Amino acid sequence: MGRPEKIRLGDILVAQKLVSREQLARALEEQKRSGRKLGRVLVEQGYVTDEQICEAISRQLGVPYVNLKLFNFNQELVRRLPEALARRFRAIVLEEREGAYLVGMADPTDLFAYDELARALRREIRTAVVSEPLLVQTIDRIYRRTEQISGLARELERDLADAYVDFGALGAGAEDAPVVRLLQNVFEDAVQVNASDVHIEPQEGKLQIRFRIDGVLMPQTEADPKIGPAVALRLKLMAGLDISEKRLPQDGRLNVRVREQPIDVRISTMPSQYGETVVMRLLNRKASLVPLESLGMPAPMLARFREVIARTAGMVLVTGPTGSGKTTTLYAALAELNTPDRKIITVEDPVEYRIPGITQVQVNEKIDLSFARVLRSTLRQDPDIILVGEIRDEETAQIALRAALTGHLVFSTLHTKDAASTPLRLVDMGAPSYMVAGSLHAVLAQRLVRLVCEACAEDAPPTPDEARWLAALPEPLPTGARLRRGRGCAHCNGIGYAGRIGVYEMLEMTPDLVRTAGRADPNVFIEAARATLKGRTLTDHALALVAAGRTSVAEAMKVAVHLED
Repeated sequence: MGRPEKIRLGDILVAQKLVSREQLARALEEQKRSGRKLGRVLVEQGYVTDEQICEAISRQLGVPYVNLKLFNFNQELVRRLPEALARRFRAIVLEEREGAYLVGMADPTDLFAYDELARALRREIRTAVVSEPLLVQTIDRIYRRTEQISGLARELERDLADAYVDFGALGAGAEDAPVVRLLQNVFEDAVQVNASDVHIEPQEGKLQIRFRIDGVLMPQTEADPKIGPAVALRLKLMAGLDISEKRLPQDGRLNVRVREQPIDVRISTMPSQYGETVVMRLLNRKASLVPLESLGMPAPMLARFREVIARTAGMVLVTGPTGSGKTTTLYAALAELNTPDRKIITVEDPVEYRIPGITQVQVNEKIDLSFARVLRSTLRQDPDIILVGEIRDEETAQIALRAALTGHLVFSTLHTKDAASTPLRLVDMGAPSYMVAGSLHAVLAQRLVRLVCEACAEDAPPTPDEARWLAALPEPLPTGARLRRGRGCAHCNGIGYAGRIGVYEMLEMTPDLVRTAGRADPNVFIEAARATLKGRTLTDHALALVAAGRTSVAEAMKVAVHLED
């Protein structure tokens, strides 16, 4: 197809019987009121999906519809169109065929955009229709700042070469100082790829910058080690740390604004053999809360969990290692319980999500504002529901358990490997067993497993190690199970995985378990708890995802091995 014709989206959707005249009229009214695009309004009102709109335009114009979720991009080809134009005209270069480019456009009828793209690419272009939300995500992912960051690092190396630089002046200097621009680009890239942590590590002969994405560290760029002190110093200045102290670890926090998003950054510096290493945890203040039904809990467990959190008193614990999504689960529960007739107070370190209508308190050990101290005061604030970020010591455990006994619903987290061992961990901390048995209503243990990238997933036989592990399972995988693995593509940055989902097990304290917990022998309780969980453990849930082709055998093995350790 050559230059496109101009058409009206509403007319197409009515003609193809995807929306009624009444629905279109309502959507047009909303469009006038809000100024948003008609397509977005129709999708938000639930009349059509993005995919249906794209298919309708595709049929009307006779141009292909390309599902970007499943498309394998050639990054070099995509970058022939500058990022600014890709964003402005909502377009992306997909293929090169017979001297012409196939360009995916959110609106292939935009004549001005078509002409400008043809001029910029200096080639004949053919259009395809693509989903706008997926297009924006793809542009964010592909036009990453890796090259720009490496270039700025080299520029900074030149600035610091063969001269004694006043690092203080550089740190507080003009906004265009290479060190400032380098950090700005690092933050922007980290937010684009949804990184949870940024590691800046001086090594012998290089400065290494790595991102943690979906729980896995990935190299971002390498630079000359000479720039390490300037980067560390600038970050310490921003976080208000002592810039003269390089021999001791320091912790702090800073706030940065990246693409109009406020990001809270927890920063930790540590002296290492080759200079100060800096690790930053990024917390997006505007990150939307995940609803309970989107966490990945099996339907029967979700129904039971909802029943437990609807109670007016008792303790609910979520357990698992660092980075297993415990906070996300707890906040999903709080968001569901956050109604005007309930007073909810959280005691956290740090406050990761901000929710309107909830009183959130930040622990500060430096001024002796500990979990236990805040929790004591919290009980005098007449709360219905209390969230304690983490139970770390006997005092916090006892106060939280007492609060659960005296008519409060208490949520908290604990670092244990499975649900069965959690009540005993509270007893080990010094909490009386009768109090644990009487207060604790349920324990939810969880892990995160990576999902196989749908764009490059393929059926894959298990490796010899995986086959041995599968053969040793008490129950074999169901017949018809699809074992899949990601090959690695542009969508998943060559990893083969894209996104994560929770795997769960839930132990409810039944009357029998409560009686067993009150006895002296912990082994009897562990056996009884494991018998209760039979067939519904973390490993069982991970294997169900493997059988459905959503994750790999390797990811399920990681869950099982951690539990065996």
